[in-house]
Amino acid sequence: MRAVIYARYSSDNQREESIEGQLRECMQYAEYNHISVIDTYIDRVLTAKTDNRPNSLKMIKDSYKGVFDMILVWKLDRFSRIQFLTLILTNVNSV
Repeated sequence: MRAVIYARYSSDNQREESIEGQLRECMQYAEYNHISVIDTYIDRVLTAKTDNRPNSLKMIKDSYKGVFDMILVWKLDRFSRIQFLTLILTNVNSV
């Protein structure tokens, strides 16, 4: 399986270590489950309450191109706080 990691932090109160921790834990999960991580998409200081996040949008476009098979996130709220958007993204390649 080809996977990508999506990491994000949403406020100036969070630091770059937040991203590093998300990436580290996702990489550990991938290694433990024999998943090949081929890329990362990172959005810094951007809220999950909007879908206007540059690397998130690039990731969605790449998913439609079949660049990867799955997205790994540290926690679902890193992905999106908009439940409808999360549902769409979760099912984008399952059809």
